[in-house]
Amino acid sequence: MQGENFTVWSLFFLEGFSRYPRLEIVLFVFSLVMYLVTLLGNSTLILITVLDSRLQTPMYLFLGNLSFMDICYTSASIPTLLVNLLSSKKTIIFSGCVVQMYLSLSMGSTECILLAVMAYDRYVAICKPLRYPIIMNRQVCVQMATLSWVTGCLTALLETSFALQIPLCGNVIDHFTCEILAVLKLACMSSLLMDMVMLVVSILLLPIPMLLICISYGFILSTILRISSTEGRNKAFSTCGAHLTVVILYYGAALSMYLKPSSSNSQEIDKIISLLYGVLTPMLNPIIYSLRNKEVKDAVKKLLSKVPLVPSV
Repeated sequence: MQGENFTVWSLFFLEGFSRYPRLEIVLFVFSLVMYLVTLLGNSTLILITVLDSRLQTPMYLFLGNLSFMDICYTSASIPTLLVNLLSSKKTIIFSGCVVQMYLSLSMGSTECILLAVMAYDRYVAICKPLRYPIIMNRQVCVQMATLSWVTGCLTALLETSFALQIPLCGNVIDHFTCEILAVLKLACMSSLLMDMVMLVVSILLLPIPMLLICISYGFILSTILRISSTEGRNKAFSTCGAHLTVVILYYGAALSMYLKPSSSNSQEIDKIISLLYGVLTPMLNPIIYSLRNKEVKDAVKKLLSKVPLVPSV
């Protein structure tokens, strides 16, 4: 149990929002509703992309992957949060903490890359429409989606492995989940290697994909402005609007968490940002993508019409 005067902890206490007991029931209701809507919305998107032949396109292949990631990401932390919000002992075992940390990192990292892939897909669709079926054929799309998953999972494995090597001088995590930055605050000593790994991975998964997204949308905007008809421009803008909205929400929250100076915000604000990042964004994704998308609306109506006891819409 002891190694170089450092304890190997088998149980962690998640402080969460215990400093505000009256707020916990409100957060429980908020988180539960958001989680259920996230599961319903993203599951529906996955289902219609599989069942509706009109949605067997690269855009919806990537969107299905995005929805699956959002389900996994929220399921890694929100159930624990819901239990702890109603419990006086807010605990999690060591193995559960490790799994939670890894899943959150891997799903978040994969989503960063996938959003850049989706931006490239929109670039090809608008800037090279005649070559789109050739460039974005099914094999290429599957390879790009697989690359996103492999890169995200491997970088998360690297970060988690290095984090487990650092001795901790406490077992009270000032967060509602085993978020890696909150766990590393318990480290008995600073680790230059861990800091370098976190910096390199953060640059690889945040600024670089953001730069690729900005470049893609720079070309897209240039092409759209050259379209003579107003209807054509509006159609092109609506095609990209949903993805761009999701990018702004996702990267805005992620950058505020991982690339800010450590003293710029209090831990309580970090928790709120993390909650919005982990619950609100995954819930909004299917809503944003379906709100102005006639294909998705038609697919949902078709699906509902086949469900017994559900009237035709």
